Amino acid sequence: MKLIGPFKQVVTLANLPLRGKLSDEQLEIIADGGILINENKIQKIGNFETLKSENQNIEIEAIEEEQIVLPAFVDSHTHICFGGNRANDFAMRNAGKTYLEIAENGGGIWSSVQHTRNASEEELLKTLLERINFLISLGITTIEVKSGYGLDVMNELKMLRIIKKAQEQTKATLVPTCLSAHLKPRDFDGTNDDYLSYILTEILPRVKEESLAKRIDIFIEKSAFQPEESKIFLLKTKDLGFEITVHADQFTPGSSRIAVEVGAQSADHLEATIDEDIEFLAQSNTVATALPGASLGLGEKFSPARKLLDAGAILAIASDWNPGSAPMGNLITQASILATFEKLTTAEVLAGITFRSALALGLEDRGKLDEGLKADFVTFKTNNFQNILYNQGSLKAESVYIDGKLV
Repeated sequence: MKLIGPFKQVVTLANLPLRGKLSDEQLEIIADGGILINENKIQKIGNFETLKSENQNIEIEAIEEEQIVLPAFVDSHTHICFGGNRANDFAMRNAGKTYLEIAENGGGIWSSVQHTRNASEEELLKTLLERINFLISLGITTIEVKSGYGLDVMNELKMLRIIKKAQEQTKATLVPTCLSAHLKPRDFDGTNDDYLSYILTEILPRVKEESLAKRIDIFIEKSAFQPEESKIFLLKTKDLGFEITVHADQFTPGSSRIAVEVGAQSADHLEATIDEDIEFLAQSNTVATALPGASLGLGEKFSPARKLLDAGAILAIASDWNPGSAPMGNLITQASILATFEKLTTAEVLAGITFRSALALGLEDRGKLDEGLKADFVTFKTNNFQNILYNQGSLKAESVYIDGKLV
């Protein structure tokens, strides 16, 4: 066993509920605390000196400088396996060009599909690992990674295999998600229904055979797939044994309701969600995932995080890091800004990027500093945990631990 500490503050997030609003007074904060590790799990949290006296002849990893510690963060929605760059899209959008005009000028998702198809496996793996390492440096140790820039059998499998290779080369937990239903590719000869059938018969059996992903995603939107065809597709993927998440209500409302109806783990985006669907989400076990990076990248309104929490929903916050609409990738900055505009408490934000975000990935073994949970945590060189959101991402993580080991 190993004891790490003492920390000025241990912010455990233990005993917080999975759903609904939170006050900062509900946070458990242990002063001069320590974390007792047994193999890769948390054995006990408590006062450092007390733990030290109760456990003789154990390894001590002393924290010399004043630091606070939190559970490591979880980014439950990213597109960080991609080729190319869409800085020109961003410039055109800021200059007033519409989505259609950008696409006609060679931009949009199809641009990323072409870049990703043309990139070598070595190049994609290298850039993916660089992005993973950046996220780890922020204190994020669990990262969802989507395909969706391949859009045919060969290239979707290429992406998912690269994500699997990346998992072999990082200590972070990667959660691969098959997003072949990102949009119908321009070079596919057939209807939306034909393409969704192609995914079901040609792509998903290979994904399952090679154990490349357990999760399926679809973009339900006017420019991608329509609600009814999407619902049929999702129910069929569920019959194949896949878990479900949905790109829902980004520009038009209604698809978050479908996510709930099919039992999706999460409904992500929600910028256009209307009040009655907020209530529908709140009464379900589907996690409502806000993606403030997309709002910042597109200049769109934020997800109605305050209303979702007040209604009793499970709110997660993720980065949506992708080359087009959310190129920043800094979850802490995005979550801090969302908190400012949506009036979220510090407890609500921290829950949204830890255990509630982990639930969106079906993971209940992390996101809190509590006995028996995975020993993933992050420290900051400060005497007050509130400084993390106050500095909006400019206060960098000092140390990141995965399975109780400094990485």
